[in-house]
This record gives sequence, structure tokens and C-alpha cells, in this order.
Amino acid sequence: MGYLAGMEILDSEKRHIRRIPRIVSVEMVVGVFALVAAAVMVWAIVAVSDKVPVLIVAGIVFTVCVVVVFFLLLNPDSVRARQTDSVLRLSSQILGLMTQGLPPSVAQAVCNLLLPNTAAIAVAITDTETILGYVGYLEAESPQGAAIRTQATHDALADGQTRVIYTAEEIGLPKSERKTNMIKAAIIVPLRVGREIRGTLKFYYRSSRKITETQKSIAQGFGELLSTQMAALEMENQRDLATSMELKMLQNQINPHFLFNTINTIASLIRTDPAKARVLLRDFAVFYRSTLENSQDRIPLARELEQTQRYFSFEVARFGEDRLEMVVDVDSAGAKVSSMLVPPFLLQPLVENAVKHAMPVEGKLLVDIRSRVEGSDVLIVVSDDGVGMDEEARQGIMNPQSSTGLGIAVKNVHDRMHGYYGEGAEMVVESALGEGTVVTLRFPEMASKISSDALEVGEQLSIQRERR
Repeated sequence: MGYLAGMEILDSEKRHIRRIPRIVSVEMVVGVFALVAAAVMVWAIVAVSDKVPVLIVAGIVFTVCVVVVFFLLLNPDSVRARQTDSVLRLSSQILGLMTQGLPPSVAQAVCNLLLPNTAAIAVAITDTETILGYVGYLEAESPQGAAIRTQATHDALADGQTRVIYTAEEIGLPKSERKTNMIKAAIIVPLRVGREIRGTLKFYYRSSRKITETQKSIAQGFGELLSTQMAALEMENQRDLATSMELKMLQNQINPHFLFNTINTIASLIRTDPAKARVLLRDFAVFYRSTLENSQDRIPLARELEQTQRYFSFEVARFGEDRLEMVVDVDSAGAKVSSMLVPPFLLQPLVENAVKHAMPVEGKLLVDIRSRVEGSDVLIVVSDDGVGMDEEARQGIMNPQSSTGLGIAVKNVHDRMHGYYGEGAEMVVESALGEGTVVTLRFPEMASKISSDALEVGEQLSIQRERR
């Protein structure tokens, strides 16, 4: 026990020693000796001739110190350590700037950080159309907001490939500038979030000889860093948005009006149709349990449809089958669309809005949910034959200022579509007074992923069965 206690004390002392900051390095000590030796040499030179032995000894010490310093500075491990430390510090600074994404002010600051750490004469960041930040040569001629001028940048945005360019002609500057422009080489790295190209990071050089493997690694590394941070921020925003939407839906669903109407409907059915009341009560319990459990990023479309149909069944029980009807057919397009993974609360808000706002004073409201495949995209269409809306109302529901009722529900669905599936995702609302409303959701590049989503859903179900 005494031995072990002694070892613990010794380990603690070692850890304490390691935590002491290293103020004096070996290079600094050797450098001091070199300076002292140099001073002695100067003194010996200006002194009388009998100081020759001192001069010789000082010269030897100075030479040895210089050799040692050069060895330490040029040692591969030391070089790599300094380079790694520099890159880590720079990366930390860039990440600290990008807490809110990559707006023009941040892009300009990132360019300011990158330029001194490369052999480039200019560094630029663009979105898909304009310059977000530019520092270095011709900075005044490349202001923020100006259109992208180089063909190579447009090409990188089009195909998403990194370009290492060794001639001014390949860069694609205007012909009138090529002779006078000092930019003769470049590295262009696309910035991507998922499969979508969001912009470029560009390094411009005075000569193709300046583009070394180190410069390529710096460009590629920081391009990936910016892309990763942009993707991480977008994912965080989508989680926040999904959480906000989930809470909003819970508030909309678990409110006294909806709750009391459903309970009253079940209570009345207990007297007139006990069997139906039991089914409805069971569905009511499943509905709320599923609502509370739907916290995943994505769920199978079939599960979202089941939840939507449960909600609709309560409204049918309340208003009657002669007033409401819903048709669901999403797998008739030849693909198993119901296995596609979607964010929760995607279709239910649209159906709920149809019941609340589109039901005619007399007659039946028909809500129809169908799907179709267009090329590589999957479309889900939610339509009704209700009262419809005029153009002003249709425009109003997509207004960012909408914060209640139909506006916030539709806007949340629209925002989440963009967040999960990129700018190619669409939610198109078409409506006319007296004719009904059609909401089309476009899921880009999802047709080819349906089979893989089906496998993922199958694996999830298998895991759930094993846990049970």
C-alpha cells in the first residue's frame, strides 16, 4: 500500500510538472549561447592580438550553436510540429468566425486569415453567383457582391471538381486583362453542403511554380473545413427547426379545443356505437403516443401517413363520413414511395389545414394524397376540393411574417423541405376560390434512394423486434 501511495504521489508530481508551461525552449538556450559567443568574438576582434585563442574558441562555440539551431529548426519533426500548430490555430480562428455561417462579413474575415498563411497573392470566397470575400491583389476591383468573372469558377460550381490551374487562359479572366494581370495560376475548391455546391474557395498565384503540394493541401483542407462547418451549422439549424416544429405541432394538437372535441365525440359514441368508441379511443392513445415519440430526424413516409390518417379519423368521427373523406395512394407510381424517409409532421399539417380552412359549408370535403416519380425526383401531392383561396391568401401563407394558423404551418413545412433536401426541394401551393387547393412537395434525387431507405427501415424494424 505504501509503495502504491508513493507511486500515486510521484505520478501526480509528474502530471503537475507536465502542466507547467514551457517558457524556455532548447532553441532559445542555444540561441543565447550563440549571441554570447558572437559578442565575445566582436570583443576579441577589437581587442589586442593576444586574444586570438579566445577568438578561436568563441568562433567554434558560435559555429556549433548555429549548426544546432539550424538542425533543430529544420528537423522534420520540429517543422511538422510548427506547421501543425499553425494550421490548428488558423482552423480554430476560422471556426470561431463561422458561428453564424458564411455571410459576406465572415467570408472577408476568413480570406484575411488565409492569405498570410499561403503563397497566394489573393484569396477569394464566392457563393454560386457573387463574391463574398476577396483579399489581396486587385482587391479594389473585386468588391463583395460583384458577379463571378472567371470561367474556371463557373466550371467548378457546375461540376463540383477541384481545379488546379497553371495558366491565365485556363482561369478564364477577361481577355483584356490577361496580359496586365499578375494572376497566372489558381486553385479553386468547391464548397459543398451534402450534394449541393454552395460556393468556392479560391487561391490566386503569381506563378504556377508557387503551386506546390503544400499549397494544394492547404487549399483542399480549408475548403473541406469550410464545407464541413457550413454543413454542421445547417444540420444544427434543421434540428432546431425540427424541434420547434414538433413543439408547435404538439401545442396545436394537445390544445383544449381539439382535445375536448375528440373526447366529446368518443363519449357520445360510447352510447350510440360502443365498438366504434373503443376503436377511436385506442387510436387516440396511439396517436398521442406516436406524437410524443416522433423525435427522430426522419421517419418512413408510411409512418407519417398512418399518423395523418389517425388524425383524420378523429375529424371524420366528429363531422361524419358524409362531410369528410381521405384517399391515400402513394405506391401506385411503381416505386415503394411509402418507404422513403421523411421528417415527421410533414403531411399532417397540410391535411389539418385542409380540414380547418377548406371544408365547405355543405357537402363533403375530399382530401387526396398521392405520389408520382418525375425523373430522379419524387413528388407527393396533397389536394382537396374545398373552398380554395384567392391569390392574396395564397401568397400570404408563404410570407415569412406569417406566425399563426395556416401561415406558420405551411411555412414550417416549406422551410424543413429546404433544410432536409436542399435548394432543389420545392413546395408549390396552387389554389382557386371554389375549386380547392393543391400542395405539391418535390423531393429531389430521392427516386434512386427509395430502395436504400426501404432497407434502412427494414433494419430499424428488425432492431425494434429484437428489443421486444
